[in-house]
Amino acid sequence: MEFHYQLTTQMKETLGEAAIGEFEKAQHNPNEVIVTTTPASLKKIAEFLKFQKKFLWMMDIASVHYPDREKDLEVVYQFYNRETNKRVRLKVPHKEGEKIPSLTSVYRAANWFEREAYDMMGVQFEGHPNLTRILCHHKFVGHPLRKDYPATGNQILEAPEEFSFPPLTTKESEEDEPDPLLNQRTLVNLGPSHPATHGTFRIYCELEGEKILRSKTEIGYLHRCFEKMAETHKYQQLLPYTDRLNYLSAPMNNAGYCRAIEKMLGIEIPARAQYIRVILNELSRIIDHLVCIGTTSVDMGALSTFWFCFKQREYVYELFEKLCGNRMLTSITRIGGMYGDIDDEWKRHCSEVLKKMRAAIDEVDNLLSNNKIWHKRMKETGYITQEAAIDYGFTGPCLRASGVAHDLRKAEPYYDYDRFEFEVPTRTESDNFARYAVRIDEMRQSCRIVEQALAKIPDGPVLVNDPLIVLPPKREVYSNIEALMNHFMLVIEGFPPPKGDIYSYTEAANGELGFYVVSDGTGYPYRVKVRPPCFPIYSSFEEVINGGLIADAVATLGQMNVIAGELDR
Repeated sequence: MEFHYQLTTQMKETLGEAAIGEFEKAQHNPNEVIVTTTPASLKKIAEFLKFQKKFLWMMDIASVHYPDREKDLEVVYQFYNRETNKRVRLKVPHKEGEKIPSLTSVYRAANWFEREAYDMMGVQFEGHPNLTRILCHHKFVGHPLRKDYPATGNQILEAPEEFSFPPLTTKESEEDEPDPLLNQRTLVNLGPSHPATHGTFRIYCELEGEKILRSKTEIGYLHRCFEKMAETHKYQQLLPYTDRLNYLSAPMNNAGYCRAIEKMLGIEIPARAQYIRVILNELSRIIDHLVCIGTTSVDMGALSTFWFCFKQREYVYELFEKLCGNRMLTSITRIGGMYGDIDDEWKRHCSEVLKKMRAAIDEVDNLLSNNKIWHKRMKETGYITQEAAIDYGFTGPCLRASGVAHDLRKAEPYYDYDRFEFEVPTRTESDNFARYAVRIDEMRQSCRIVEQALAKIPDGPVLVNDPLIVLPPKREVYSNIEALMNHFMLVIEGFPPPKGDIYSYTEAANGELGFYVVSDGTGYPYRVKVRPPCFPIYSSFEEVINGGLIADAVATLGQMNVIAGELDR
């Protein structure tokens, strides 16, 4: 029996007919089903999916505003079962003011995702332990992703929020003497104006000596309204904005977004374009990991490793520059393929860079992996159990460092990844050293993939031959009236994907990069929701660092590889 019908039957038998509304197989993802339910049945369905059907990952929560509908708000949940590689998209339409039960008691990942939906869209989650703003500041008025909120509606914060903790006591009865150490505890702000927090995170800590007893995290310092801007720009115009999500590996963001829109359009890009994306993605994975290790090293005091890792990144940037003229923010990917093609000279240069990369990875490995100071700072710090990592929605190297060999390039291959020989490195220690070691091994595997892709890359075009989607070559625009008209219409009106929605995902440097896109049939996206890999990972930060040293929190922040542009969007 197909998964779609099997799950339908089991849910109705277990929860009753009234719990389920519409039930359909996803149009774009054959392993996904879409369920519509009511707020009253939401929690029962979530518990059924997690505890009976092993959908252990809550990947994302999106929210959409439909002002013309009677139920004008909709919350969209993404659940994932790794064992069967199946997904469930659960939709909960409701009226403004109607409360939605919080799923924080079912999934730890729900905490920050629900806060985001409340902050940006005004969804009320009943039972949430801390339903406060998370991306906008605490004095912000309104909800910026509502359709009636203007894209230019900036609001300036004049004073930061004052944090505090409820008082602690060790007294068991009124007759007991209070703990004298209570008065010796210190409250400090680690960041946002601190080199180790990269100027974008605030960690409010209660310290006893150098030990963190309690902490609060604040993000949003780099929030630039990517998702709001997506509604005011045509699909192709969004590419430069995706560059600035994880700006350390920009081509991966481009490819992830383009893949989502290409699936909506029902097109498959040429094989050569797929291989070029693979090459650029894996080169980006390497330099992303190098920067992660290099910046963590300098935070630990190893300045030479920092400079060495950044030097290697320059070699890859030279390749990017030779291909498209840009170094860091490439914008070379296009919906329908690639903007530019690689030639034999570029391939030769890339092969030379790979040799340097292999030597550099070995050098970093030798510098750090047996270094006593590195061991002391990284081993048994930033520990999280495998169960908690899954419950928080970890993916990527941080998940694989907890012993879960999950990688979308293997689980659900795209761009011919199933034709490349590579392994998925894992560790079981679940600490900062394990995350570092996984990244070292992953860089070696990425080198293998790029070498194979260079050897196997097929000939042919790098863009689909569809004038309704792809801009015609400039030489034709200047000499052919039809090409000129197509160019004019694409620039002015864009192309309209069919009405509907999609959740598309790729294996980015930090894990699953997801795009939930809603199309209303015009040339502008109705809604774009990004699932940043580091958002659920960083949501665990308070739990991970509490009880450890403040110096260990710096190491943990580095090896979680939190990228503020991706986190805040």
